[in-house]
Amino acid sequence: MLKNELQVVKSNQVIEASYQLSTIEQRLVLAAISHIPKGQTVTDEVLYTVSVADLQLLGVNQTTAYRDIKEGVNKLYERSIHIWVDNKSIKIRWVQEIQFMDSQGVIGIRFSKPLLPFISNLSREFTKYALSDIAGMSSAYAIRVYELIAQYKSLGQREIAVIDLRNMLELGSRYVLFADLKRWVIDMAVEQINQYSPLNVSYKLKKTGKKVSHVVFYCEQKAIKLPSKIKIQEVQKNKIDEKVSDEVSVLVERFDRLSATNKQKIIDGIQSELKGRKLAHFNIEYTVYQKTQSSTVFRDFKDSFTRALANLVVE
Repeated sequence: MLKNELQVVKSNQVIEASYQLSTIEQRLVLAAISHIPKGQTVTDEVLYTVSVADLQLLGVNQTTAYRDIKEGVNKLYERSIHIWVDNKSIKIRWVQEIQFMDSQGVIGIRFSKPLLPFISNLSREFTKYALSDIAGMSSAYAIRVYELIAQYKSLGQREIAVIDLRNMLELGSRYVLFADLKRWVIDMAVEQINQYSPLNVSYKLKKTGKKVSHVVFYCEQKAIKLPSKIKIQEVQKNKIDEKVSDEVSVLVERFDRLSATNKQKIIDGIQSELKGRKLAHFNIEYTVYQKTQSSTVFRDFKDSFTRALANLVVE
């Protein structure tokens, strides 16, 4: 996670809560949460803004971004979340107010007051990840499953009962057949997590009797890809080229500051040390320099110019 990346900090109770949000609604919530200043108490007096630019970073189409934001935030205004606290189920609205700043392509979200303790960074039981981790995920289930796995990434695995997973995702009567749940929720989530996030995820199924009762997710941090040997060579070459370019620029600048007499001394000195094709090459490139100010002659005969300038007795 890069130091300056926007981060999402969520209570584990929210991550494990029961709620259903579309992909765009999830992106709105996560983008708004990522703008909460680290370590500051969250109050419902603050209106957190989400811009088109924020959503584009998460994969929203540029041409429809603001329309999608407005539609998403209107739906979010009607949404609630079920959180379990001390064996009690509490139903809370996500937001209490939304504002539209059409001319700026920005919407404002004021989170519901009862929700604030669960989206501030003041509790020990919080999960944190970079907002960019879920950029590109088009499945709302992929985002939710990623958060559930990210909670346990230090352990490398998490076992979730199928019934609990269904409740967390508020699937209701959808995907009643486990084959459908596996195809449209689990497999799709794992595929997108592996494609877009910094984690590699796999899973296995556990049965109680003949029925699948649990899903065990395994995760590990993706290895940082080191540049290939060719890439390293290209970088090294580029650095050398940049250094040569800087040296050539200095030579050109020093030469251009000389009087016509001293310039001719330099050229005569170089010509005297060259023979055959090298001399012909030099003469052609120097003529080009005189007509076009091309610095090629200084690059190709850098050492000769360096020596000549060092030995020049200025008149």
